[in-house]
Amino acid sequence: MSIEPLSNYVLVKKDEEKETSNGGIILTDAVKEKPSTGTVIAVGPGKYCEQTGNLIPVQVKVGDRVFFLRLGGQKVEDENGEELTVLKPEELLGIIR
Repeated sequence: MSIEPLSNYVLVKKDEEKETSNGGIILTDAVKEKPSTGTVIAVGPGKYCEQTGNLIPVQVKVGDRVFFLRLGGQKVEDENGEELTVLKPEELLGIIR
């Protein structure tokens, strides 16, 4: 089963969150409330503009590193049981360069 996003959706593999600080202190969920980061795995073709009928492409591409709201998107599993996140472009906060 291969997952291919439709419309302007983006499929992201979320980076592992650190459970402990560099000093060895266990981090609680309240401390980990900063945005999540991940790598774009797949991108839909874009969304059609209702006024012109032109395809508006998504601003990210496969391989881009992005950051997004921690609770954003829909969690899905690929054929290997790996957890991925499907996001709308509006849920992406930026590209990490």
